[in-house]
Amino acid sequence: MNIILTTLNAKYIHTNLAIRYLKAYAKPEYNIILAEYTIKDPSFHIVSDLYQKKPDIVGFSCYIWNIEETIRVIRMLKKVSPHTKIVLGGPEVSYDVHDWLHRIKEVDCIVMGEGELSFKQLLYYFHGLLPLEKVPGIAYLKNNKVIVHPAAPKIDLRDMPSPFRFEEDIPHIPKRIAYIETSRGCPFNCQFCLSSIEVGVRYFNREKIKEDIRYLMNHGVRTVKFVDRTFNISRSYAMEMFQFLIDEHKPGVVFQFEITADIMRPEVIQFLNDNAPKGLFRFEIGVQSTNDATNDLVKRRQNFAKLSRTVHMVKEGGKIDQHLDLIAGLPEEDYTRFRKTFNDVFAMRPEELQLGFLKLLRGTGLRLQAKQFGYQYVDIAPYEIFANHVLSFDDILHIKQTEDILEKYWNDHRMDGTIEFLVTEVFETPFDFFQEFGTYWDEQGWSRIGHQLEDLFTRLLSFLEQRGNAPIDIVMSLMQLDYLKAQQFQPRKIWWQNRAPKNALKVIFKTLQENPEIAGKPFADMHLSEKDLYKHTLLTPFNIDFSAYQNGEIKRQKGYLLTFFRKNGSPYFATIATEAILA
Repeated sequence: MNIILTTLNAKYIHTNLAIRYLKAYAKPEYNIILAEYTIKDPSFHIVSDLYQKKPDIVGFSCYIWNIEETIRVIRMLKKVSPHTKIVLGGPEVSYDVHDWLHRIKEVDCIVMGEGELSFKQLLYYFHGLLPLEKVPGIAYLKNNKVIVHPAAPKIDLRDMPSPFRFEEDIPHIPKRIAYIETSRGCPFNCQFCLSSIEVGVRYFNREKIKEDIRYLMNHGVRTVKFVDRTFNISRSYAMEMFQFLIDEHKPGVVFQFEITADIMRPEVIQFLNDNAPKGLFRFEIGVQSTNDATNDLVKRRQNFAKLSRTVHMVKEGGKIDQHLDLIAGLPEEDYTRFRKTFNDVFAMRPEELQLGFLKLLRGTGLRLQAKQFGYQYVDIAPYEIFANHVLSFDDILHIKQTEDILEKYWNDHRMDGTIEFLVTEVFETPFDFFQEFGTYWDEQGWSRIGHQLEDLFTRLLSFLEQRGNAPIDIVMSLMQLDYLKAQQFQPRKIWWQNRAPKNALKVIFKTLQENPEIAGKPFADMHLSEKDLYKHTLLTPFNIDFSAYQNGEIKRQKGYLLTFFRKNGSPYFATIATEAILA
């Protein structure tokens, strides 16, 4: 009997941990084939590949991001292979099973919740080794009536086999993200999150987890993401794992965690600041809202003062990048209050700030309370909201415009210096900059035509010129500097129009040959030949003093920005005042 476990990942670099646990748990009785695709793959190609494997049973791992594409595949597969048994599992189909079974008649069975034990016993049934009535945690149609079996008993995770020791996975380990769970469950009860449904936290065997990490590193893994909902709920456990990863990591590997920042003690952060190599760890921190009334409504416990302390301490350490999350559309958080939430969080200047929109997931408390808060939402996955009784669809659209610019101009870090100046010196708040620019971007139709790197600069300049209250000379210089900082080699084309005239270039280069210290001692110490000077130096009309800017001061100075593109390392910058040239 051919058994296939499959899923449609969001991207090729992702791997599905769930189907690997199912395969590992079913061994040695059953040799299961794993087949992963992406939501971008044509359904016909997926069905063709599955069909050629001649499956008797196909199990699909289902999530909000792949369910609609998965349904298309199921219906096509059942037509070309009607004898194949179709089994669904995963968080998207574990709830509202009556709806799913009546909607997708091609499905033979749904495995609900934690699936290892239920799926293995379902295989016993398909092989005639166990009556269907004895299989726990499943749902199916019988005479057009939905039959739901009681949940399976919880597995002792300490005895779980490794999901990583499959020969067919070895070539893919360096190319894909590895997902690891060291615990299941969440101690919190946030009503918008599926993790709130499972009470309590259970842990895997620590030594087995360490062996799995060693195995992955020995086979070239580059990124490891821990999928624990709150990695640091146990301080002793987190400290043990942090120490292990610091001691045994291999260069170039990055470990990413979801942490609850307001329960992380200062001594733990200090330990990481003192001992962790830069870039080894990355933290994901769900803030969601800074409105206490909203957090109370969704049963979310959060001390924002302690959360801020953690984020600031980590940032000051300079070792760990932080990704902070917000959710727009939570109960009783209107547009004005969300603006404050955004500004509260942006004030911490996280390396990445993800602005998401509330999704009313099946099984969550907030979905059950949708009418109470006036939610209107899309009735197919991912169930994103349109509005509620304090947030209109217009408000949602404005926040989406904010998100678009946030992604392009902050999270991609194309022009940090420019954005910092604008959000602190030009606009009333950071939110106002991202929102106003987002609206302008939409009005120009740029969302429909895409962009290149240079367009990000010219479009921002267009917005500021149209708005009319920004010091364009300073902004222009900051944008030029940000653009050049990102270049490894002298760019063949530049996006700005003002260039140093040829006669000025000749005078400046002659002056630099005779008095290189004008561009600073590091430049003078390079002892550049005239050929190197002309070949690797770019001169740009400039309006601020670069030395003062490095010290955090914006000081106007007419002259030129000298950019020398070194063979190794970042470019060297200096400003040459017009007076120095004339002298």
